Amino acid sequence: MIQDAIEKLAGAIRDVPDFPKPGIIFKDITPLLGNPELFSLIGDVLADPFRDTQVDKVVGIDARGFIFATQVAERLNAGFVPIRKKGKLPFKTKARSYALEYGQDDMEIHVDAVEPGQKVLIIDDLLATGGTASAAKKLVEEVGGEVVGVSFLIELAFLEGRKLLGENAPIKAAIVY
Repeated sequence: MIQDAIEKLAGAIRDVPDFPKPGIIFKDITPLLGNPELFSLIGDVLADPFRDTQVDKVVGIDARGFIFATQVAERLNAGFVPIRKKGKLPFKTKARSYALEYGQDDMEIHVDAVEPGQKVLIIDDLLATGGTASAAKKLVEEVGGEVVGVSFLIELAFLEGRKLLGENAPIKAAIVY
């Protein structure tokens, strides 16, 4: 069943050539978001590898990770925690910088979003170079959480983003290019 769901999702992802710049083939997930059946399948596919894992909190990375992390949190009966771009969270935060293709950015988590020792699953839409997910993982660990997994809808394996995430927690990607 999960493999069938993954195939349905992969078949609906649209390739957009030369976006955001010439030579790039962008994997557009908006057709999945606009289809209620496919949208629901995303939550199932991302949660499935962690159904037998204790998960207290599901972290969603700003912004597309939020969409999927809330679905996964509901399916795993866990709380949801947003990691946002700097300056977007209203309470006391912990911040971390990370590298982008064209520079650097910062993300933050509330200092009390995860209690020490809580089991945390991190969700995002895409694993590319791994900078964003690695920064999120470090933030969760800095506030006391134990990362029990990182789950992505899509992985661009040729960019080798897994290397930045280390090997101490399972890394799952539903669709790998």
